[in-house]
Amino acid sequence: MSEPLRIALVAEGPTDAVVIEAALRSMLGGRSFVLKQVFPENSSAFGPMGTGWVGVYRWCHAAATRGTGSLSGDQLIFGAGNFDLLLLHLDGDVAGYDYADGSLVPLPTDGAQPCAKPCPPPADTTNELRKVLLSWCGETATPPKTVVCMPSKNTEAWVVASLFPTDQAIAQGIECYANPESRLGQQPAAVRIRKKKRDYQSRAAELEQAWPRIAAPTALGEAFRFRTEFLAAVPAPPAPAL
Repeated sequence: MSEPLRIALVAEGPTDAVVIEAALRSMLGGRSFVLKQVFPENSSAFGPMGTGWVGVYRWCHAAATRGTGSLSGDQLIFGAGNFDLLLLHLDGDVAGYDYADGSLVPLPTDGAQPCAKPCPPPADTTNELRKVLLSWCGETATPPKTVVCMPSKNTEAWVVASLFPTDQAIAQGIECYANPESRLGQQPAAVRIRKKKRDYQSRAAELEQAWPRIAAPTALGEAFRFRTEFLAAVPAPPAPAL
């Protein structure tokens, strides 16, 4: 039996991790994997950084510092025997924030914020925000063994599209809908959920089942991009021993 795929995850929060793990289960089929959320994480190795996009900003800078200027040099993540892949999650609506909104003083190397563009198309904004995210990591391009996960406007767009495909926000263009989370509480009482880890976990099987539909080429563009880039980055399983 081959060793499970080891995946490190940097995500804004615990509910994002539930959705991403469901997507991974769908994309990897029966292949075994271990998902380790390294942010938010309060272990002595990674240290407390807070939560949300501000925490992602701090984590990226800390990783770049450990890597003597770039994320790709961080041996805590990319050292031999540690992780096979790193997933970097950041919600697309972060493009609308200024550093001052997070009480941050940007470094000269940080990409300019806000960087939001008119939506549609959502990719105009996520393309700019990806550059900003990579600047926090001391990178100009996505490093090897790294995949960016950037839902537009946020992960709740994927949740609404997965669990409530007939919701009115879908027809309006859920990837440009200003506040997808608001649609969760507008569902019939028997099926509505809150943005809580326990609620998301209770629907994880449905999220996994819906992933191929929302990540199809003609569905949600950023889900499709995550699927495409993740599958391209996944190392092939080792050949079975003779």
